[in-house]
Amino acid sequence: MKVFRTWRDLPISARGAVVALGNFDGIHLGHVSLLRAAHSARPDLPLAVVTFEPHPREYFRPDDPPFRLTLANEKVGVLSDYGVNLVYELPFNEALSNLSADHFLENVLLEGLGVRHICCGPDFAFGHRRGGDVDRLTKWSEAHGIGLTVVPALSDAKGQISSSRIRRLLQDGYPEEARAELGRPWSISGTVCHGEKRGRLLGFPTANLVLGQHLEPARGVYAVTVRMENQAEVEFQGVANIGLRPTIGSAVSRLEAHIFDFNQDIYCENIAVSLHKFIRLEHKFSSLDDLKLQIRADADFACQFFSISKKF
Repeated sequence: MKVFRTWRDLPISARGAVVALGNFDGIHLGHVSLLRAAHSARPDLPLAVVTFEPHPREYFRPDDPPFRLTLANEKVGVLSDYGVNLVYELPFNEALSNLSADHFLENVLLEGLGVRHICCGPDFAFGHRRGGDVDRLTKWSEAHGIGLTVVPALSDAKGQISSSRIRRLLQDGYPEEARAELGRPWSISGTVCHGEKRGRLLGFPTANLVLGQHLEPARGVYAVTVRMENQAEVEFQGVANIGLRPTIGSAVSRLEAHIFDFNQDIYCENIAVSLHKFIRLEHKFSSLDDLKLQIRADADFACQFFSISKKF
């Protein structure tokens, strides 16, 4: 896969693809159906995605709480897993936000990317103040001899699968249901940072991540798996707390993962922590001893969930 952060002066090899359009936050099963439709429409062409960074919502509403399901580097990795050859990660800034719908079509898609076939959802909007819609895209593509596939939204018994629906599931403590709609466990990735070493004193050393721009899921304890960037083929099981650690106290919500049977120094390394099962809500304990007993019970629960024969 190749990633381009501009539409200007691209090499010939980066032009003339079949392109899927969208923000692709989460890359859920609805997005996967869009990618498959794009490949099926023109299997002879490279498969490409046009997306925006930062997410337009972040740009227009910077004071909103973090909401992202996937950050830029995570998004690229998942798209690669689905066979995407090219990612056009266009910088969403003042210039792009002020680009008219017609200029987006002519300057970006036609002159810049040289698209030969386009796929999008029925509610795709583009250009300044979302001035362009699928009807406008249809007329333009027909006029330029460019193929267009409008892919119906993917739905299940509960309605349309969407990033907003997955956010709600995670915020309500249902990572298993979110997994079903994503097609994979939802993960939080980042660089392991130094904490206060409280977990080590309690007998449960943790790898700590700041949530950053990630959505904050339900605060509490989860059964998790962990992958290291430099050991991507190995998956470790563990238990993690997400929140403010009310017994100890913290001003910033963070993720603290205890990895079973693991003693490597991974400070400053990049890891991804996947949520599999919500165990309990965050709770303030009357003493560190009570907290330690509960952590043991949480770890035992996670071991049972993963069918690991281990007792703490």
